[in-house]
Amino acid sequence: MTNKINNIRKRSPWATCKVALCSLFVLTTFLTSCSDFLQIEPKEIIVLDKYWDEEADVEGVVAGCYSSMQTQSVISRMMVWGEFRSDNIVGGRNYENDIQIANIFKENINASNTYAKWGDFYNVINRCNIVLKYAPEVAQKDPSYTPSKLNATIAEVSALRDLMYFYLIRSFCDVPYITEPYLDDNQQMDIPASSFDDVLTSLIEDLESKQSMAVKRYPLTQTYYQRGRITQDAIHALLADLYLWKQDYANVVRYADMVINAKLDEYETEMRKRMSSANGGNELIDGYPLISDAYTTGNYYGTAFEGIFGSGNSSESIFELIFMNDDDMLANGAVSSLYGNATTFPGLARPADFIGTDVSDESFNIFLSKYDVRFYENLQPVQGQSNTYGINKYVTSSAMVDLSKAEIQSSYSSPYADGKCHSNWIIYRLTDVMLMKAEALVEMSPEGEDEYSKQQADTLLRQAFSIVNAINKRSNCSKEDKNLVWDMYSSKSSMRNLVLEERQRELMFEGKRWYDLVRRSRRDGNTSYLVGTVSRKGTSGSGALSSKLSRMEAIYWPYHIDELKVNGNLKQNPAFGSGEDSSIVPH
Repeated sequence: MTNKINNIRKRSPWATCKVALCSLFVLTTFLTSCSDFLQIEPKEIIVLDKYWDEEADVEGVVAGCYSSMQTQSVISRMMVWGEFRSDNIVGGRNYENDIQIANIFKENINASNTYAKWGDFYNVINRCNIVLKYAPEVAQKDPSYTPSKLNATIAEVSALRDLMYFYLIRSFCDVPYITEPYLDDNQQMDIPASSFDDVLTSLIEDLESKQSMAVKRYPLTQTYYQRGRITQDAIHALLADLYLWKQDYANVVRYADMVINAKLDEYETEMRKRMSSANGGNELIDGYPLISDAYTTGNYYGTAFEGIFGSGNSSESIFELIFMNDDDMLANGAVSSLYGNATTFPGLARPADFIGTDVSDESFNIFLSKYDVRFYENLQPVQGQSNTYGINKYVTSSAMVDLSKAEIQSSYSSPYADGKCHSNWIIYRLTDVMLMKAEALVEMSPEGEDEYSKQQADTLLRQAFSIVNAINKRSNCSKEDKNLVWDMYSSKSSMRNLVLEERQRELMFEGKRWYDLVRRSRRDGNTSYLVGTVSRKGTSGSGALSSKLSRMEAIYWPYHIDELKVNGNLKQNPAFGSGEDSSIVPH
């Protein structure tokens, strides 16, 4: 393979966006196993047209698309963009020494903050665009690269590209939308940003036209492909998410049901074969194929946590970035750096104090009772520091909740060593999609006072409630009735809040919370709910924070100053002024 590859020019001296668009990474060794596809680190080079001769060439570059998503710079932005401005997280150990992170926690973000750089996401986009350009030519040369294989490739890399754009618009709102590969310095790349709505519509149209071409199931021999590569399930989950932001709730339900039904089919197939899940007892909970969190003894919980976040590649997973449990292979550097490791725990980021004391002081602003095992699994007490917690999810491989004593106790495996985190980074999993459906059902419920509207609303709200109840029940370790009480959530407003609160409990620290708050703000047309939740962190200058975030534009990120220098067609987010030193400008 390597004799086909030529380094045809040096990196352009452009800013981050354009530099990233210039480069393409491909594998320089033959792929020997399914794990290799998702793990071998790529070499930075440019590919000539003559490289594209056979199917293996295409697979090598597709592998590079995944490898570029596994980099610390990409995953760290998924974490920072999706969590760090939310009410979930505050500054942790020595965070003041990282001025970029410290300013994010202070909501003192300006156009020079390094996390406002988006170049690594456009790097992935460009790789995908290159595959889409050259793969059809390979199909004409290599008879074994059949039309169905070509179509599967097109669907796969299109979904990866669309996922990257989805992160960008949720973070920056309006972004340059590019569907042609950057291969030549003479190409025009300083294009204006397309609007959030236009990009969102384009992503949906792209996936709608290609979702049926994607691989539905990979062979069992390819252990990590079904969760570690894009499949029809992953595209359907992404479409459900895209439609949720478009406020097309009927299509959210349609695609969420496709994912849920596919998971049910997997479950039934496994039961027919009398196969048990490799990650613990897999059982139906109120009709959903969720992994039971309880060990067989009934006095211990932590099975689902270990399966989903420790071992990874669980039956509930839809798409995750795979990091093998091998110290000689690529590690999840973003988690190790930001959430902590054996040396730095609790890391640069830690749970907000009001979350850490939510159970002990019985305030229950987040968790509904002391019996929610997610409190004990997601958070780990910091030894020697009273009421201080670190983030346990992703940082360790297991958490054990012990009910055999008078008080609930928890124990944890040691945090991964520095630079040796093997936790997969989960993009979509089943409960995430279930809660997308619940949110859509709530928003679909009519608010009329006539009898028909009331009946319709009751039906839809009860359906949403049953989803939340099933997810909550899985994590309830009480010996008593584990069901939520319908009468407490029977109105549309209370159900709307319940779904969003359940998403916070279930998906905490997974890069979802800030985006949930942004989506709520877009639907409400104001930032009141977002400001109210973020203010709970109680960080210094909360009054100024509320003033800054009162502007709708301020819930997004500024364009980095380097992007503005090289692309004169970009117009800075008005909430951030126009220069390097301009942070959020309040009303």
